Amino acid sequence: MENQLQKQVTTKDFFQKENVKSKLNELLGQNSTALIASVLQITQSNDMLRNADPVSVYQSACMAAILNLPLNNSLGFAYIVPFNNRKKGITEAQFQLGYKGFIQLAMRSGQVQTLSSSPIYEGQLVEENPLTGYVFDFKIKGDKVIGYASYLELLNGFKKTLYMSVEQVEKHAKKYSQTYRSGFGIWKDDFNAMALKTVTKSLLSKYAPLSVEMQKAIIADQSVVTDAEEMQVTYSDNTVEVVSAYEKEDKEAERIIALLKDCKTLDEVEQLRQGLPADRIEQFSVNFEDKNLELKK
Repeated sequence: MENQLQKQVTTKDFFQKENVKSKLNELLGQNSTALIASVLQITQSNDMLRNADPVSVYQSACMAAILNLPLNNSLGFAYIVPFNNRKKGITEAQFQLGYKGFIQLAMRSGQVQTLSSSPIYEGQLVEENPLTGYVFDFKIKGDKVIGYASYLELLNGFKKTLYMSVEQVEKHAKKYSQTYRSGFGIWKDDFNAMALKTVTKSLLSKYAPLSVEMQKAIIADQSVVTDAEEMQVTYSDNTVEVVSAYEKEDKEAERIIALLKDCKTLDEVEQLRQGLPADRIEQFSVNFEDKNLELKK
């Protein structure tokens, strides 16, 4: 596939190429036609995307196809957004997931009992304790949003709530989103949806068993995808970095070790063990044995 921007080729022309249609058909079958129509509609409705590198638009579309998520701004599962890459002097397309996309992928794992996210209004936050959890009173109907919360419950009984204040969400957006800093795009059009996505993603990446699909989603989110099938991406909002799936799995290993260290009872150790894939249980069998011996002393 072309690896350089050809300015004379529009996104519409690019998606009419036989090799492009063939690849999307390979990924999606009969649904490829609908995806192409969605992509062209999205790019034609946005001046920056209309003039963006068509290869980056195509790779974002492939990423959506691989994750089997619809590209439709009104649905909120996944987006293609423009990014002004000043280093290259061009506009590129970024792939972004919405919070509904993360929820969809989490439910597909077969290990999630409940996953929900909600704005928190003034007066609803009764108790805030990052170690023991949060207490909310949803009977109170406030007018002002003070934060956002996401709740996860696994089939094995593990439960976790993550809360971020509006100020924490804004700080995150300023650090990681060029469009937020520039005052346009999804953050401006639907701050609530992006805030819910931020708190949901943070909860899942820290505490949920990460399926292969979820690992891919976390890698690809807010990136310029350079090769969707090989999971090669760059994060242009800050430093340019190529991330491999293997490197992301190492982060998952670090997360498991951290959770194991935090276990205070044998029941908590067993709940964590039951929530892991078989290969992870085998990988950390010695760690689990050592933790069990430590707690039995």
